Amino acid sequence: MATEGKGNTYLISKRAEDGKWQVKIRGGVKAIKLFDTKKEALEYTKGMAINQERAVLVHASKGPNKGKFRKS
Repeated sequence: MATEGKGNTYLISKRAEDGKWQVKIRGGVKAIKLFDTKKEALEYTKGMAINQERAVLVHASKGPNKGKFRKS
């Protein structure tokens, strides 16, 4: 996969206002797509990332890594 430079990475995070999982491009303002579950967002994004040679980072919503991104 590509390096994690700005614009070369997809970010998956949970929106506080409605609890939906959003997919964004690093540095982007708007969400590309919204999902009800983290699993759905990850499946969708992994397919795009492979096709476009981008990395995927997932924002932890709970647990010891809450608030941090992890590479997927």
